[in-house]
Formats: sequence, structure tokens, C-alpha cells
Amino acid sequence: MATWKGKTRGGLTGYKIFVTVLKYSGLPSAYFLLRFVALYFFLFNPRSFSIIFRFYRKRFGYGFFKSVLSVYSNYYRFGQVLLDRIAVMAGFNARFNFTFEGEHYLRKMVEDKTGGLLISGHTGNFEMAGYMLERLKTEINVIMFDAEHEKIKEYLSTVADRNYRIIVIRDDNSHIFEINNALSNKQIVCIHGDRFLKGSKKMKSEFFGEDAFFPTGPFYMAMKFNVPVSFVFAMKEKKNSYHFFASPPKYYQQEGQQSKRDQTILKIIKEYICEMEKTVRKYPTQWFNYYNFWDKDDK
Repeated sequence: MATWKGKTRGGLTGYKIFVTVLKYSGLPSAYFLLRFVALYFFLFNPRSFSIIFRFYRKRFGYGFFKSVLSVYSNYYRFGQVLLDRIAVMAGFNARFNFTFEGEHYLRKMVEDKTGGLLISGHTGNFEMAGYMLERLKTEINVIMFDAEHEKIKEYLSTVADRNYRIIVIRDDNSHIFEINNALSNKQIVCIHGDRFLKGSKKMKSEFFGEDAFFPTGPFYMAMKFNVPVSFVFAMKEKKNSYHFFASPPKYYQQEGQQSKRDQTILKIIKEYICEMEKTVRKYPTQWFNYYNFWDKDDK
């Protein structure tokens, strides 16, 4: 079964080089350097290449050459997303334009003091959304796996500040209490809904024409805490601009029987998949899951 390993590839030296370029030469120079880095991964990372190549061939039906070009574009776009994130977090001289679609839904959560759960995915640049959501003037909590490279995390903490609070997913499930406290205090909680680690609970549903597994945790929270739920995505547009999407919030009732609860969770997953598939089709080079998302792709 295809599962995410809990961390994204990247080296400390590479981060230091890009931070230095950002600091002294700016974002355009960093983008220029990124073209060669993307080419390196394009040529010398065969496993990742084959996974993303199959994504474009099987899920989008692209021809061979268009799929190859899309792989490089995907690497380059992913690098841009990382650079944009660092530039904003570290306060470098980089200006971004933001377009908001559905912001009024989230603002209503704040005004009505209901709090809310925002579910996104590894497409676009959700970390950038943390800064975009600063407009809401409320506490933002982002749930993350604590599986990043520690040295990279430590280094980035010296050059970048976050304006949102991190809730780390831990093996002892202590993060559940933090999430409960945040939602009880009518705050906004953000989580990804498209990855799971080995041993996690999951459900199968059709995504891009084939069955794939999705974690039940984020969608169980949507039902359990009885707060408005919105599916959100922050997608990079041309140049220095981002488009933020938020779906109309919905409440999901927790049923008494386990079978009923499972049906509700699967319903939420299907609605989430609908929004994410629509977004990925519009921004095909911003799909950043570099592992076999569909088991059938291995066969």
C-alpha cells in the first residue's frame, strides 16, 4: 500500500544557499538558480520522476512529451513555492499579490465566534495561506507532522517567523487536546487531508478515476467537534501572486452508530476530493505528493 514516509526530500546546504541568494539578490535571482536545481532533480531523481510522470500520463491523459515537460514544470513550481514561503516568513524584500475567493466565509466564522476547521492538501502553498489568513485577525493553528529534517527546521527558525501556531501530531495523541482546546476557544484550525502515515486509519474513495486512500483523522474531527468546515487552497498564479480559495462552510452531524459515523466521514472525504480534484485540474503543476498516491500505478 502506498503511504507517505513523513518527510519531504531536501538538504540543509541547499536551504542555506537559497536563503543567502534571497537575502542579497532577491527572489528573481533565486528563481533563476532554481531552474538548474529543478533540472538536477529532473535528471537524477528517477523514482520521483516516474511517479509524477505517471500522474500526468494516467490522471490527465497527457502525451509522452507533454508529461515529461510537466514533470520539470512541477519541480520548478514546487521550488518556487518553497522560495516564496521562505521569502515571506523571513521578511525579505518580496512583494506578493493575493486574490481571495470565499474569504467572507472564513470571516463569518470569526465574526460569529464559531471557530472552524480548514482542510487543505499538498497542492499549492498552504503555508503561504497562514500569512494570507492574518487578515482574519484571529488565532490560526496549523496541524503538522513532526517528521521534517530537524537541522532544516532549526535553521529556518533562525531566519523565519511564523504568524500562526503549530500543533504537532505526536504518537501519544496529545495533539488531540491542543486541537480540542483551540476549537473550544473558537479558533481556526488548519490541517491537510491527503496524507497518512503507515498504521493510520484511512478510507478508500475514487480520486482522478481510481481508488486512493485518505486519512480519516481530519474528517473525523470535522464531525466530532461540530464546527464549520471549509476546504481551502492557496495556489500560485503567474509571477508574484496567489489565489486563495475557500469553500462554503458546512456542519457535519456525528451519528451514534459506528456505521453511521463512517458514512458521514466518507461523505466529507468525497466532498473534499471534489474540491481538491477541481483545484488540481486547474493547477496541474502544483500537485506535490511525490509518492505512489494510487496503488494501481505500481502495477
